[in-house]
Amino acid sequence: MLAHPPAWALALTFWLHLLATVAWIGSIAATSILFLPAAKNALKPVDHLALIEAIQKRLEPIAWFCMSLLLITGLFQMSVNPHYDGFISVSTQWSLALLIKHILGVFMVVASAIQTWEVIPAIRRTLMNKKKADEEKILQLQKRETRLLRINFGLSILILLATAFARAS
Repeated sequence: MLAHPPAWALALTFWLHLLATVAWIGSIAATSILFLPAAKNALKPVDHLALIEAIQKRLEPIAWFCMSLLLITGLFQMSVNPHYDGFISVSTQWSLALLIKHILGVFMVVASAIQTWEVIPAIRRTLMNKKKADEEKILQLQKRETRLLRINFGLSILILLATAFARAS
């Protein structure tokens, strides 16, 4: 455990951590609950795919920045917390909740990486070759992106639950 930092430094890391959480999870929630379902009903499949690509183009840098900020601020907060007694400790409710939170976070990063480096490039390739893209491939890419987004949304809800258990201990 690090020496206790000044109150302003700890407050700043809590604020940045919360800000990154709200920005990342809020954008996932808005996209998965509001934008994509509405677009599915209002747009043709190829236009819906183009919207997914446009949203992800804006969302990806925000998401990766927020993940980095969460990692940095979270490690700092963890290291100065009096409950902290080792990275993979499960000796208290707090440490177990934090371990679960970190495992779920790794799954979120993996899902985000699949979106960023596999699904979105496939969507871009499909949109560039609209004439060759068949309806089934377009729908398959839509479903895959939506599924990954919903997985991340579900994981984020579970991370917030683990955070609540950690805070309650």
